Amino acid sequence: MARLLEGKVAIITGAGRGIGREEALLMARHGAKIVVNDLGGGFDGSGASVGPAQDVVNEIKKMGGEAVANGDSVSDHKAAKRIVECALDTFGKLNIVVNNAGILRDRMIFNMGEDDWDAVIAVHLKGTYNMSRHACEYWREEHKKGNVLNGRIINTSSDSGLLGNVGQSNYGAAKAAVALMAVTMDMEMAKYGVTCNAIAPVARTRLTVEATPSTAAIMGQAKEGEFDVFDPRNVAPLVAWLSSDDAGSVHGEVFRVGGGTVWLMQGWHSVAKVQQRAVWEPDALGGKLKAELTKGLTRKETMADVFAGGM
Repeated sequence: MARLLEGKVAIITGAGRGIGREEALLMARHGAKIVVNDLGGGFDGSGASVGPAQDVVNEIKKMGGEAVANGDSVSDHKAAKRIVECALDTFGKLNIVVNNAGILRDRMIFNMGEDDWDAVIAVHLKGTYNMSRHACEYWREEHKKGNVLNGRIINTSSDSGLLGNVGQSNYGAAKAAVALMAVTMDMEMAKYGVTCNAIAPVARTRLTVEATPSTAAIMGQAKEGEFDVFDPRNVAPLVAWLSSDDAGSVHGEVFRVGGGTVWLMQGWHSVAKVQQRAVWEPDALGGKLKAELTKGLTRKETMADVFAGGM
């Protein structure tokens, strides 16, 4: 097996379970040294334990790889810097950051408390900012010294952020934002040899099983001997490849991934327009909109479509 990540050092946040765990194990098999970051709390962000991160470290070491556990919270700016410093102090450099840590606090918007909003935004959006901010500062400074590290950032978005999902205005807003962050950060960091991309995984995890029973029911469990399209292992190969030097030409892209399938996604773009060289009267504009813009409307893809037929 070709080892795509030989000699690389990667931080993977939320790597104690689920998708992050599979990313850590696969990237370690491909030669990367891994900082396994995980707060070790519940799916709603409560509690903390170094146990899940240490369990993954033990698995990596058992297979002959190198890894270290870290239990800092990505939502804290100073703690996120400590995660980067953990990589530098332990392994001497940093090449890859996979922003995977996440929590869920689903509520309809009329029932969503301020704490529910703040906690989800803090982990997903601010956490992605915190980790990316410190890593990019490091790569920029190293580049100035002539040490080109081919930095890689992979953000974890979601179909909830790309398509929308009931009860997830906090989570969906954060996931839409981290997809856009990858596009923007890539523009800013390309001259330093860094690429930033994002994935929207379709997989069975604690967040989809414990926090969202309706999704868990759709995903179900694969029958013995059948290919499990919702196994989080199906997500890891794309992340491993995007982390490699081989993917250096891939800039600011967003991919849906799951079940052995990878989709290249595209964001907001115009599909129709009305125009005149004068200020519109509201009723005239409305009439034109109804007559013309509906010609550009197509049925929107939904998460139900992804689960039902897209895999």
